[in-house]
Amino acid sequence: MGEGIRVAAVDDVEPGEALVLPEDLTGTDEPISLFRDDDGSYYALDDTCSHEDASLAEGWIEAGEVECPLHASRFCLRTGEVLCLPATKPVASHKLEIRDGEIYLFPGVPNDA
Repeated sequence: MGEGIRVAAVDDVEPGEALVLPEDLTGTDEPISLFRDDDGSYYALDDTCSHEDASLAEGWIEAGEVECPLHASRFCLRTGEVLCLPATKPVASHKLEIRDGEIYLFPGVPNDA
């Protein structure tokens, strides 16, 4: 599986905030967002809402969910599953590891892997 890609330090993202990771950093076709939940947990999901072209990083992050800023679809930060309409398709989750205060991303490896 490799060592992952260093994408941020743990202090780079405040609780309740997100950081968009560009494709040239992640090696993916679409941006991935690094989320820090209000409890301090970190998650990574595809940044683009599956309902319409909106950045989930610009949404509201709370209690293990992110709400899309465009039409209020909500997604589980851990799995990317849809929690309410209008979105019907999940977004991909990506595995993270925290080592020595640094966050490493494993693009394309689901969070549950």
